[in-house]
Amino acid sequence: MKKLSKMFMALTFVGALLAGCGSNSAAPSQQQPAQQQPATPAPESNSGSTTTTSGEPITAVGSTALQPLVEQTAKDFMAKNQGVQIQVQGGGSGTGLSQVASGAATIGNSDIFAEEKKGIPANELVDHKVAVVGMAAAVSPQVKVDNLTKQQLIDIFTGKITNWKEVGGDDMKITLVNRPKSSGTRATFSKFALDGKEEAEGITEDSSGTVRKIIAETPGAIGYLALSYFNDSVKALKLDGVEANAENIATNKYPVWAYEHMYTKGEPTGNAKAFLDYILSEEVQKKTIVDLGFLPITDMKVERDAEGKVTQK
Repeated sequence: MKKLSKMFMALTFVGALLAGCGSNSAAPSQQQPAQQQPATPAPESNSGSTTTTSGEPITAVGSTALQPLVEQTAKDFMAKNQGVQIQVQGGGSGTGLSQVASGAATIGNSDIFAEEKKGIPANELVDHKVAVVGMAAAVSPQVKVDNLTKQQLIDIFTGKITNWKEVGGDDMKITLVNRPKSSGTRATFSKFALDGKEEAEGITEDSSGTVRKIIAETPGAIGYLALSYFNDSVKALKLDGVEANAENIATNKYPVWAYEHMYTKGEPTGNAKAFLDYILSEEVQKKTIVDLGFLPITDMKVERDAEGKVTQK
């Protein structure tokens, strides 16, 4: 009997030990801390900033007349918004319009309305008028003529007048410096200074800076430039006695001017919208634009549509 009692006690003790081991083996799976995952950064707050810093670089392509303004504002905007990249290229208004229409550029810079350029789906583009620029006939310093009538200007650029002595200057051959047909500066000058007449053959160059250099270094040369490109190396001619200045352009007394357009394909978003908003800000409109030889849109006393019709504001 005593043996049975001892055997029973031994079995009870072993069972208790086994139960205890089973309980302890389950505990670690319940109590072991889960493996830590990398923390997900909280989204950055854009409070007080003008833009985000992510996304593809902004590409602004086209008009060389508008290029100095876009380059300067891009530089200033990038300084204020670290991480934003803006690439500015020339190529002419036609190139800018075709590039933005095809999606190859974020912004297409143009001196002309998209409706004026054949093959451009203007209904797909959004126009952002950022400034106004005047354009004038430019001559080398050796030319002793300061004013031309519109007819004289037409006769020079169509090849009827070939010597400066025919318009009161010295006996000096006239050398024409033209722009390619893709140029918005050419389109504007042809439409409002030459009444749409076809230009005679001459030196053809797209870049406004190169055109200025050729005119400055070629005795008797004449071409045309945006007022933002004039300096002491070239001279602007009056047209019918009217000087190309801000006051005369604002009232259309001097008629050779253009809106500076920055087109986007659809409404802009993100950094592109922030950049365009910056260009239209008072900081840029009242200082940068004026300093670079452009006119703020708000200074214009008239408006002009794609067909050239002018109305008072």
